[in-house]
Amino acid sequence: MNELANGKENHADGLQADKLLDALQESYEAHPETTRMNVQNILNRDLLTDILEKLREILFPGFYDRSRIRAEYVRFIAGEKLEYVQHHLTKQVSIALGTDELCVDCERSVLQARAEALVNDFLNQLPALREILATDVQAGYDGDPAAYSTDEIILSYPGLSAITTYRIAHELWIRKIPLIPRIMTEYAHSKTGIDIHPGATIGRYFFIDHGTGIVIGETTIIGDNVKIYQGVTLGGLSTRKGQALKGTKRHPTIGNKVTIYSGASILGGETVIGDNVTVGGNTFIVTSVPADMRVSARAPELEYSHGPVEHPEDYSDWVI
Repeated sequence: MNELANGKENHADGLQADKLLDALQESYEAHPETTRMNVQNILNRDLLTDILEKLREILFPGFYDRSRIRAEYVRFIAGEKLEYVQHHLTKQVSIALGTDELCVDCERSVLQARAEALVNDFLNQLPALREILATDVQAGYDGDPAAYSTDEIILSYPGLSAITTYRIAHELWIRKIPLIPRIMTEYAHSKTGIDIHPGATIGRYFFIDHGTGIVIGETTIIGDNVKIYQGVTLGGLSTRKGQALKGTKRHPTIGNKVTIYSGASILGGETVIGDNVTVGGNTFIVTSVPADMRVSARAPELEYSHGPVEHPEDYSDWVI
């Protein structure tokens, strides 16, 4: 018998089960926002991750499959995956729509019909998504001398993985589907270290090099032919007003043919980086930059000395 489940005290471990379960029950009642009880359906994160991977296989056939895909069968293989995505994504979108404050009391048939229409509209965009992702792959290859093939970009670059997920999630975002786009991009964030909000607007031929630590905020607008290196933040100046800022332009606008080097922070909804600008590493920008400019930070002054360290304890807290 499970003593804890039956509310009995486990004397061997010193566990006071009755008191613990009473305290947990009180906590569940005190913080209903962190519980989901008496709810028939809730979004399935694992299933959404699987849907995302199936979409990646449809967008890049042969790259992520476990076995060879023969050209004469690709239509049927894609069709099978498409049917899986359509069926399961429609169910998940229906659940998500039911969580929206505008439709908490909507009938299930209404939610299902709306979800089916949204998912079909999204799936019809897959050929267009392939077109724009092809430009992202080419941007990765053209922009990185360490890349030896476009296969290398598709199979191994975390930047393309994050961009692919973003482009899928963005299509769902612009159709005003709740929750699911964020779940997808945060999954990519956990895998790649690249945080792209699905609400951001990003143009064609986009390349992220290395990528770790990049943050691209919800209202960011990025033009075509932009390259971003690791550690870049395209963020807001302040979030102290919290929810009062919802729906406002809080993040910068980046023009066309812009390169942003590692560690740069570009902040603020009124900050516009013009076309053909190069932003140097470790810069901090909160005002607009005209087109055709180069922005750089002054190099820090370094001190050099000869001989042994006289007082090693002065350096004991250094992290190397």
